[in-house]
Amino acid sequence: MTHHQPIAALCALGLFVSPVYAATADDAAALRAELASLKADYAARVDALAARIAQLETAAANPQPLPEPPESPPPPPRDAQSSDTAFNPAIAMILGGSYTDTSRDPGDWHIAGFFPGGDEIGPGERSFNLGESELTLSANVDPFFSATLTASITGENEIEVEEAFFRTLALPAGFTAKGGRFFSGFGYLNEVHSHAWDFVDQPLIYQAFFGGQMAQDGLQVKWLAPTDLFLEFGGETGNGDAFPGTRRNRNGLSATTLFAHVGGDIGDSTSWRAGASWLDQRAEDRAYENVNDIGDPVVNAFTGKAQTWVVDAVLKWAPNGNVTRRQLKIQGEYMQRREDGALAYDVNGLDLGGGYRSTQSGWYLQTVYKFLPRWRIGARYDALDSGSSRIALVDDGTLPTDAFPLLRAANPDRLTLMLDWNPSEFTRLRAQYAWDDARADGARDRQFRLQYLFGIGAHAAHKY
Repeated sequence: MTHHQPIAALCALGLFVSPVYAATADDAAALRAELASLKADYAARVDALAARIAQLETAAANPQPLPEPPESPPPPPRDAQSSDTAFNPAIAMILGGSYTDTSRDPGDWHIAGFFPGGDEIGPGERSFNLGESELTLSANVDPFFSATLTASITGENEIEVEEAFFRTLALPAGFTAKGGRFFSGFGYLNEVHSHAWDFVDQPLIYQAFFGGQMAQDGLQVKWLAPTDLFLEFGGETGNGDAFPGTRRNRNGLSATTLFAHVGGDIGDSTSWRAGASWLDQRAEDRAYENVNDIGDPVVNAFTGKAQTWVVDAVLKWAPNGNVTRRQLKIQGEYMQRREDGALAYDVNGLDLGGGYRSTQSGWYLQTVYKFLPRWRIGARYDALDSGSSRIALVDDGTLPTDAFPLLRAANPDRLTLMLDWNPSEFTRLRAQYAWDDARADGARDRQFRLQYLFGIGAHAAHKY
């Protein structure tokens, strides 16, 4: 019995170890299977990445055109647009007024030696005055044209059309055209609206030669050269119904204007512009009131041609071109006019006629300095020369020299100083003082004027 006990123990131990060994073998097999699965998945991922890299390299070497985007839907028809926004012009209003104090009666103001005509406003009436207010409507009509209307509302409750014109937007090669009523492009100041003047009034030369601003009813064409230097050439033609011309009862063209402008920069702080203009106008029975040698009122009339030359120049300086703090502006123009034709005396009575010829000239020079962001000071000097008129009725002894007192030779001049405050781009308050020697008697008129200007609504940029 004792001899068989070890064998029984070994059998019992074998029965116990066999299940344990079997379990260990199963676990190892499972781990090997999982490892094989991970290796297969990793290999698949590597192969996929390699294939993607090869695809990208092939696409970069052989780019394919992108597919065209789908067509956008057509715009809605015009009838579908709101009537409230289909036409929406920019609207601007300028309110102006003044106070005037003069040492002489402004009712007898006249520039000695020159035909009176046009508005020839002078210093205006004394005390408080409601000045000229401007209402402007402008808009692009379509891709080819824009349109502008500027109406002047006077203190006498009258409404006048200052400008009403169309302008082209799509002419090629630097050309633009304008048609309707517009301020003529001759000289420098004529195109500038009154609220943008540097002084309350125009220089004497504009008042003597054109009776104020000259508007043309006709057509204007400009060409801007494609150069770094500013080069502009233009011409106008119209009905001639602007002083010193008159509208004649005939077809065709009655007034011609040609002009050229050149300009550029000098460094970063200075710019300039210069120009020359020529005007050819015709007058037919251009009447004016006068008195004869014994003081009786008469009406005389001129018929003939008037040709005017204008040269102008403007220089502007501002530190590095920044005009918000300081700016200096120097501006001047010289004009010469020749008239040749016939002068009728007392057309409602004696109705005498004879030849007339004159050469008259004038100029002004002004400077305006912005010494603080909102303050400017300026000075202007005007001088005219009426020349020596050749009046046949006087030269042949038919009438005495005193029969034409307004046309006696004279040299009117004026000195003007101004100070204005501009709290914003929409407001200007100005004080101006002038020593005016424009009258024939040579007695000086001291003129003190206060002016206010207020802008309402959208307003286009002013001329250079």
